[in-house]
Amino acid sequence: MKMTSFLLRIDDILRRQPWTTRIGGARSALSWLTVAIVVFGMTYGAVMGVFGGVLGDRALQVLYSAIKVPLLLGATFVIGLPSFFVFNTLFGLRRDFGEAVRSLMATQAGLAIVLASLAPLTMLSYASSSDYSAALRVNGLMFAAASFAGQWLLREYYRLLIARNRRHRWMLWTWLIIYVLVGIQMAWIMRPFVGAPGAPVQFFREGSWGNAYTVVAKLICDAVFRR
Repeated sequence: MKMTSFLLRIDDILRRQPWTTRIGGARSALSWLTVAIVVFGMTYGAVMGVFGGVLGDRALQVLYSAIKVPLLLGATFVIGLPSFFVFNTLFGLRRDFGEAVRSLMATQAGLAIVLASLAPLTMLSYASSSDYSAALRVNGLMFAAASFAGQWLLREYYRLLIARNRRHRWMLWTWLIIYVLVGIQMAWIMRPFVGAPGAPVQFFREGSWGNAYTVVAKLICDAVFRR
């Protein structure tokens, strides 16, 4: 019965049922959304970490990856929230900020659920190829697909807010920009998520506190200007 109730609540998140964002019972809703982010984020993270196997030290990589995916989602959300609050205040939307945050939390939960649903495809790709670079690309593709689904879900959650005040449309795009910029940097800092076979298992890679954007820019420059 409890499992059925849990699955129904997960279905409610994807179907954008009112309890996920309503003011009444907000604490209970946020608790459920947090549970969904942790459970489904850890599910996909564990699958990410099994690329090099699950024996010996590699079991620790599975655990690390399981912890880091919900941590990535949560840290990106928390770091981006203060600036989002300031923008909402500047645009005169502070009164709706609580509902906006609940919509963002529901979207985070939806993103984690979509990620977990893609885990079997990631496992299939691991079984089909032992190439580490290919594994990184597959996981990048899965995160991109989940992020796209999350963006669509967020737009649906924001529909009522936009109908109330069109300036929320600007805030929707503002959040997406903030989330992407912070998320890329946080993913860079928190690597490795997959873990190269034969490499020592680490929670954080040495030199992880670099700038993701300078690395991306260098890769683009090397690709464009190399002889």
